[in-house]
Amino acid sequence: MKHKIYRHILFWFTYSIQGTLLEYAWIHDLFPPEQETYVLTLAILFNFLLVSVKMSFSYYVMEFPVNDLLVQKKAIFSVVVQILLALIIAIFFYRLANVFVISPLLKPEKIVGMADVFNPSGLFIALLDIGYICGIAVALKLFRLQASKLKTEKFLIKDKLETELKFLKNQINPHFLFNTLNNIYGLARKKSDQAPEVVLKLSKLLRFMLYESHRASITIAEEIKILEDYLELEKIRYDDRLKVSFEKEIDDNTQMITPLILLPFIENAFKHGLNETTGDNHMEISIILKNGMLIFKTQNTQDYNGENIVNEKIGLSNIRRQLELMYREFSLTLDNLPKVFNVSLKINLNSHGTL
Repeated sequence: MKHKIYRHILFWFTYSIQGTLLEYAWIHDLFPPEQETYVLTLAILFNFLLVSVKMSFSYYVMEFPVNDLLVQKKAIFSVVVQILLALIIAIFFYRLANVFVISPLLKPEKIVGMADVFNPSGLFIALLDIGYICGIAVALKLFRLQASKLKTEKFLIKDKLETELKFLKNQINPHFLFNTLNNIYGLARKKSDQAPEVVLKLSKLLRFMLYESHRASITIAEEIKILEDYLELEKIRYDDRLKVSFEKEIDDNTQMITPLILLPFIENAFKHGLNETTGDNHMEISIILKNGMLIFKTQNTQDYNGENIVNEKIGLSNIRRQLELMYREFSLTLDNLPKVFNVSLKINLNSHGTL
């Protein structure tokens, strides 16, 4: 509220200085040089009288007709009538000040009357003077309202997208957790000695998900460590039936990336590919980072069902949406080929998106 008052004071103070200087320029030739102080006093007085009328009209228009049109959605005709009536009253008082205060001070010998109030040229000048400053004031108000509306809309959109992103992450994390717990259950049923080790590795991943994954970004080194921990979990379950190739070419380990943006692709490969494959399984993973450009590729074996259509499960569809929210520049290609399923992801990690 204080800022609003300060803005209004500054606006009218600036305009008053301009008006005083113009009044001074118009009347200083009517008086001898030794009366400069008197002339300046008159200029200030004249400006004060006229600005009072213009200010009153401007605030009336901004607070009532314009507000009625924008907020209450009243008919334009009704608003125009209000403005015209207020303008007539403002012009009348403007002319009264000119005829009965300003004119006698400038030319005491001149006799004035009510007829002078309605002088056509005087009315026209009053219309231009009042309309000019009121137009500026209304334009500034409309500009501020539009700017405020855009700011509010931007905030609401950002808040909505952040809520959506949190929802997507909350879907992915339980998805991963349930799959891993299912793996532990399988080991426990077989009374495998590897079960405690799997639980320990899972606890490390859960600690990250609980305390780190909600950060806006992490380093690429941290993201790769999560991938490696997850692969270690799966290697324990698959024993010698799983062969994993993980190639990394990173030029900057401190490059920031959205947490858990890569893990679901690997998790998906196990759930919908390797888990359903008989015989030996292999997975090839490649991560290349150069100058902020990330190229991430995976290939995993699968049993071919005769269809090349990629059916994006919840994990993949959620990750695609996360990518849309977090990065402006990315491409994601999924290829369902005989015997193998390929993922190719390219991201400009410096092209931050909506959030």
